[in-house]
Amino acid sequence: MRFMKPKNTLEGYSKAQKVDTSAVAQEPTIECPRCHKSLRPEELEHELQVCPYCRYHFKINARHRLHLIADADSFQETDADLRPHNLLDFPGYTEKLQTAALQSAELDSVVCGRCTIDGHPVAIFVMEPNFMMGSMGSVAGEKITRTLERATAERLPVVGFAVSGGARMQEGMISLLQMAKTSGAVKLHSDAGQLFVCVLTNPTTGGVTASFAMEADIIIAEPYALIGFAGPRVIEQTVRKKLPAGFQSAEFQLAHGFLDDIVDRKSQKKYLSQLLALHASADGSDTGR
Repeated sequence: MRFMKPKNTLEGYSKAQKVDTSAVAQEPTIECPRCHKSLRPEELEHELQVCPYCRYHFKINARHRLHLIADADSFQETDADLRPHNLLDFPGYTEKLQTAALQSAELDSVVCGRCTIDGHPVAIFVMEPNFMMGSMGSVAGEKITRTLERATAERLPVVGFAVSGGARMQEGMISLLQMAKTSGAVKLHSDAGQLFVCVLTNPTTGGVTASFAMEADIIIAEPYALIGFAGPRVIEQTVRKKLPAGFQSAEFQLAHGFLDDIVDRKSQKKYLSQLLALHASADGSDTGR
């Protein structure tokens, strides 16, 4: 004998009560990579692209960051027309550059210029994560070097924001030379008695970490940013050892003396303003702020 479960319409077994979910609009959400919470885009926008639950800092583009840091209408861009070319005829590089320009709406992986931060004049550069993951090539290195050289000549402090997968392999040795060139410009700026503050964001790796990003007078980072030279997997495969938990995170680097502080995105402008005020006072150029 076959027993059939009764179709009690009060318990939702009736075919007539099936709900057509295809017409129900699904609200778009973004999953936090750290805590895996589902976040609404407007929620993230209100929090400056920072997870309100675990404080994971999502990547933001260079123009958005400038909007958050620079005083209104104070940013003046320099070297905006410089763009990279396929100097070594590397296969597919020309197409990659075109795609990166479309994805980022920038000509290269860094935006440079001058601005004021709470009234304090600075030279500033901000790396662009959407242009080949902020990789440093000949143009990026040249723009950062020019920014540092102008700041030296004009006796301006420099504020930099680093985000990078490292030196750009498609430019070979030309890209690697930017490490020495930017480092030389940092040294001349320092010898002139000027302040260089660098903010490391997620990720800051490779040749950028091995040059100007870790040569600043004050080095701060955003929470949970990955900071290192080679990636954790590469290191583990090389040394054949399991790395400590949280290795290369901003928190790990701070605990081991590689950073001066970790600063949440919402607090960065105030934090930088305080540093600039202290430098202006020590430099004898205090404006009375």
